[in-house]
Amino acid sequence: MLEVVLPGLLTTVQDGGRRGYSDLGVPGAGACDPAALAVANGLLGNAAEAAALEMTIAGPTLRVLATCVVALAGSDFVARVEEDGRWLRPVGAYLLRGGTTLVCGSATGGARGYLALAGGIAVPLVLGSAATYLAGGFGGLEGRLLRAGDRLLPLHPGDLQAAGRRWPDPPISIPAADPPTVRVVPGPHLTAFVPSILATLTAALWTVGPQSDRMGLRLQGPPLVRSAAGQAELLSQGMVWGALQVPADGQPIALLADHQTVGGYPVPAVAIRADWPILGQLAPGAVLRFALTDVPTAQAAYRAQQAAYRAARAQATVPDGWEGAAWAV
Repeated sequence: MLEVVLPGLLTTVQDGGRRGYSDLGVPGAGACDPAALAVANGLLGNAAEAAALEMTIAGPTLRVLATCVVALAGSDFVARVEEDGRWLRPVGAYLLRGGTTLVCGSATGGARGYLALAGGIAVPLVLGSAATYLAGGFGGLEGRLLRAGDRLLPLHPGDLQAAGRRWPDPPISIPAADPPTVRVVPGPHLTAFVPSILATLTAALWTVGPQSDRMGLRLQGPPLVRSAAGQAELLSQGMVWGALQVPADGQPIALLADHQTVGGYPVPAVAIRADWPILGQLAPGAVLRFALTDVPTAQAAYRAQQAAYRAARAQATVPDGWEGAAWAV
């Protein structure tokens, strides 16, 4: 069991999101980096979409009330156990002794990190999911950010078997390219823009603006110019994660996990699902590129990503000679 001492900048309970309620205006929510969530859970043998903490930019400080195992994935929050100075880095599972304090600092190499507990974090399900939807005020812990005094219970208290486990491959969601490249397929509203729209989108460097949040990344770059036909107002229609909406100022918004279910801005391109984790790891000030691809390539990329995850999960092991399990005694 963990108790929140300091909540961090934006820390919530998230899982794989809720599905099937868009017609009611309820977004999926869930982890902004679903790949990192899956890795954190995989280290503990949890279901890939089990509820975990999503930490953003600056992490929480947590008091360990009862010995437990935590797994970390995603951005490195240079976490340390205050009492013994032990550093906990992604992607691994660590035994924490009761009475110690876990301090998570500022994110490096990305925007979001995930902390999983054995079996997942025990919170009530809302519409079949533990995901926190902040705008709606439900899911997670009363639909809100973590605050001091909150207690986080694992669904499997006392399960310490995963202590010491390491992921065999580097985190797939932290891009190695500088700047990272997000692949897109053509969207439904190309005729609303001048013919050079995709060339402009893919040639430019885009900067993540300071008003970005879990709903979407507000990008700054050359304006995406509408055609004469595109000046007419569109009827609102269903929106998806990864859609690049373009408001009147021409600056696109890349939709993330908490995106609205409908919108009236035209969409010239949509980020492919395999690259959602890259979008989810971009902090304000980060720079990215877009690259055009097609639907068959996008489908193949996602299948390959899922296959790589399953293979790595099967190979996650406790290193030989690791003595940490003795700490539970």
